[in-house]
Amino acid sequence: MKLQRLFIPLLILALVWAAWRAWGWPGVAAAGGGVLMWLLLHFTRVMTILKRAADRPVGWVDSAVMLNARLKPGMALVQTLAITRSIGERLSDEDAQPEVYRWTDNGGSSVTTTFEGGRLVRWEMQRPTEPEPVAGA
Repeated sequence: MKLQRLFIPLLILALVWAAWRAWGWPGVAAAGGGVLMWLLLHFTRVMTILKRAADRPVGWVDSAVMLNARLKPGMALVQTLAITRSIGERLSDEDAQPEVYRWTDNGGSSVTTTFEGGRLVRWEMQRPTEPEPVAGA
């Protein structure tokens, strides 16, 4: 198990313990209220992102070139959904690692992303081939 998965719960426990040591039960109530507010803010953010993504076609993005420029290694899938405002077209099997998604724009350009453990590890942009100009036209 990664240490990052343990960091937030341990931080919350340390906060509650420190509040208990400093102010007793009122401190635990205040720390619990703060943690609850933090959880509600994150829940609201995720629900807003998913609501926006539900209103658009699956796997569609305004500009694949702009998406390619905005992607960074280590981004969470939720951050990618916030950028694209669309749920990606799933190319990998259900519950398979790595997860592969594709977003395509109106011009036929597409970005294929690979997520491992919910984090972006690599992506590739494909552009449609331009037809060769016809001589004498």
